[in-house]
Amino acid sequence: MSPTVVSLHRNAEHTFAKASVEEVTLIAGIGVEGDAHAGATTQHLSRQKKDASRPNLRQVHLVAREVHEGLLADGFDVPGGGFGENITTRGIDLGELPVGTTLRLGTDAIIVLTGFRDPCAQIDRAQEGLRAAVSFKPETGPMLFRNGVMAMVVRGGVVRVGDPIGVALPTEPHQPMQKV
Repeated sequence: MSPTVVSLHRNAEHTFAKASVEEVTLIAGIGVEGDAHAGATTQHLSRQKKDASRPNLRQVHLVAREVHEGLLADGFDVPGGGFGENITTRGIDLGELPVGTTLRLGTDAIIVLTGFRDPCAQIDRAQEGLRAAVSFKPETGPMLFRNGVMAMVVRGGVVRVGDPIGVALPTEPHQPMQKV
C-alpha cells in the first residue's frame, strides 16, 4: 500500500486530543494553520516554560494508523487525533525513518521529520497505562516511543484526507530519531 493521509486534526486550544477535519493548511516555518502548536518558536506549554525562544521542532505531529490499530489489539482505543496528532498516516513506518526525512503531503506541502514525540503525563489521563504502552527500551540506545513523530513545515500547502505521501530520505549517514 502506498503511504497515504488517512485523517487530519487540529485544535486552537492546548488540549490533548484534536478534532478531525477534512483538510489542513500547512504554513512554512509555522505549522498547521489554526492549531495551538503552530508557531516559529516553541508552542508546547511544557517546553515554553524552559525556553520559549527555541525553534519549534514540533510544528506538525504525525502518527501512523498502524500504531492506533496495534494499541487497539492491546486494549487501548485511541481514535485518530487521540494522541494530539495533526496527521494520521497509513502505509509508512514513521518511527523507522531517520531525522531529516522529507515527506511530500499531497501536491504542494513538504515537511521534514525532526524526532520522536515523547509522551507527556497527559497521555495517562486519556487512558491509564497508555504511556507505558507507547514507550519501550531497546537493548541498546535511548527510550523509544510509538506515539508519533514531529516535523517542521518546509513548504506550505493544503493537505487533504486521502492525499498521497511521498518519502525522500536524507543523505547518509542517517541519524536515528531522538525525542524532541
